[in-house]
Amino acid sequence: MSAPAPTYVIGHKNPDADSICSAIAYAAYKEARGEHGYVAARCGNSNARIDAILARFRTPLPLYLSDVWPRVRDVMATDVHSVADTATCAEALEFIDRHGHRVVPVLDAAQKLVGTVTAAQLAHAFMPQIAEPRRMRMVATDLASIARTLRADVVHLGARADQVEELYVRIGAMDIGSFWRLSQAEGIPAEKSIIVVGDRSDVQQKAIELGVRSLVISGGRPVHPVISDAARARGVSLFISAYDTATTAWLIRTAGRLAPLIDANFTSIDADARLSDVRRRLGTAAAPAYLVLGQDRRLAGILTKSDVLKPVPTRLVLVDHNELTQAVPGADEVAITEIIDHHRLGPVATPQPIFFLNDPVGSTCTIVADLFRRHGLNPPADLAGLMMSGLISDTLLLQSPTSTPKDADTLAWLESHADIKAKALAELIFSSGSVILANPPAKVVRSDFKIYDEENVRFAVSQVEELGFDNFWAHAKDIATALAELRDSEKLLFAALLITDINTQNSLLLVKGDADFIRKISYAHVEQDEIFDLPGVVSRKKQLIPYLTGLLRELRG
Repeated sequence: MSAPAPTYVIGHKNPDADSICSAIAYAAYKEARGEHGYVAARCGNSNARIDAILARFRTPLPLYLSDVWPRVRDVMATDVHSVADTATCAEALEFIDRHGHRVVPVLDAAQKLVGTVTAAQLAHAFMPQIAEPRRMRMVATDLASIARTLRADVVHLGARADQVEELYVRIGAMDIGSFWRLSQAEGIPAEKSIIVVGDRSDVQQKAIELGVRSLVISGGRPVHPVISDAARARGVSLFISAYDTATTAWLIRTAGRLAPLIDANFTSIDADARLSDVRRRLGTAAAPAYLVLGQDRRLAGILTKSDVLKPVPTRLVLVDHNELTQAVPGADEVAITEIIDHHRLGPVATPQPIFFLNDPVGSTCTIVADLFRRHGLNPPADLAGLMMSGLISDTLLLQSPTSTPKDADTLAWLESHADIKAKALAELIFSSGSVILANPPAKVVRSDFKIYDEENVRFAVSQVEELGFDNFWAHAKDIATALAELRDSEKLLFAALLITDINTQNSLLLVKGDADFIRKISYAHVEQDEIFDLPGVVSRKKQLIPYLTGLLRELRG
């Protein structure tokens, strides 16, 4: 039995330290509670600050997920059965009966897919053809396959037993004279005939004298030694079938080779295809299933119309966000089982009730640390340090207006379990490198980047924290150009970058976009018309976003 799929604990796009550290910490909390299978993940790149934190506390980066779109591989059947291209129709029919598949994959000797046969094709092949009675009796196969299909007692197997040839099935049920006159009238030569007969020794003897290709005795009747000796002498294959005459005749026809029915124009699909796209295609497709191919046309799985209705195994716990616009792509198509956050509530809907913990504190790491504390779980030193890092980063060492007494109390509790003091850790975090110096402008403007949908308009706000504004001014022109390009590519009303000076607890705001909106900004301009001085503003969540949404309401009347 395979292990259940993991549940990914994952922060928002363009993750910051709190997003990464809270994902790691919440997965560890679940493990400490005896709830296994939770894996810390991320949906964006690291940065110098995150790298410095993880290196200090000897913790690897969480698993990277570019998206969680449900894929064909998530629901396809991988335990796929198949038949060889040398198989008979009987073996294909038995396959359908045993496995319930409507599509039979057919492989060659190298185990590569050559085509398919469907139940409908097989049904059509054995449909009575009243206008062509001769074809109703014809079977293209070899004697060995006939014997195998009948599970016959082989009395004598003549020459060329593995040679595929066109043979005609006849039942010796009438007067012997009438029987052979009818046979001759249809133009079926004896050497192309398979005679199915019960214990009628006269028909058996006459068939052998004429040199038929095979004589099949139905009903499990014993064969007289005279008949068996005559068959050997004449080179006539002689089988004993346990089935009655009518069943034996029908089974012989199913012993025909499958090859003429194989459809090489089958419908295939890649295992990485999005399930949402495949659902639309399958809904209007005539094919009952898609074959999933791997490398070198090898069969990797099969996807039926019922498979696409299966629940997708991917499960998510969202930390440090609750808006799907900020979540890993595809989050709206998988199961979100929990949300742990400290931001405002966004438009998120789930098909069933979930555990949603939202606390208006300074960081998500504060919430996770409080869970450890409330349940009497003492985190190891490195894990305590990670949670301290997320808390210190988001609250600017408790100097941000988002900070609460609970943050301060939690930081002190974590400090008692860590091997570093809060002030020393803050120095490590905030001196860990300039985002502006370490990255090209296009990446700077997507640092801690979030898209919002307010007042029926979309806009984005990114934030970087620096020790002073010198690095920004040295690259302001290129960063402004990159911000304008971001605004155009995302089709936003405006895009803004908040540059926060950790030392002075002040910020600059660079804005690119709608001129009417920018004119409404009441903060003082700094050198350029689109750069504003925001003294005392350090929190995007608590200070800047409410201000910007207020301007939008004014702009929209």
